[in-house]
Amino acid sequence: MKTAMLSLLLSTLIAPAFYAQQAPPQPPTESIKTAANPTPEQQEVINISNMKWDWMAEKKVDSLETIFDDKAMFTHMGGTWGKTQELATIKSGGVWYKKAVVYAVDARIFGSTAILLEDIDLQAAVGGHEVTNPFMVTEVYIQENGKWKLAQLTFSHLLRPVKLNSNKN
Repeated sequence: MKTAMLSLLLSTLIAPAFYAQQAPPQPPTESIKTAANPTPEQQEVINISNMKWDWMAEKKVDSLETIFDDKAMFTHMGGTWGKTQELATIKSGGVWYKKAVVYAVDARIFGSTAILLEDIDLQAAVGGHEVTNPFMVTEVYIQENGKWKLAQLTFSHLLRPVKLNSNKN
């Protein structure tokens, strides 16, 4: 009994000291990788996404309106809203997506649903202030009547530093 009590007491005193000396785990650093040979269907959705970034930079809301599903949702660092609000924000310049540099894209097709992950640096003007942020963007597309429509776009801020200025893009 005394031996068991002594073991319990020692483990109670030693274990916390041992774990306190351990460095906290580092966050994962691996990112996504672009497939060398995407399928034609994957490439079609990637092309639509690239076109979307161009149209957002050019504030082409009429063109964006055609690829945003009516029930689409857009999740930003400042909130989540629907298609009408996203288009109005782009048109007014409340957020001007000036330049999206895509470093990698992972496209996966699940039947009539496509999910794209994009590692990007986004240069934007938000409320008149220039900002550049690293994001992992998740885009969900649905295929209806043979056409892909954007159903969800989410910006997740990354811990990595911005690459844009270091690459002179």
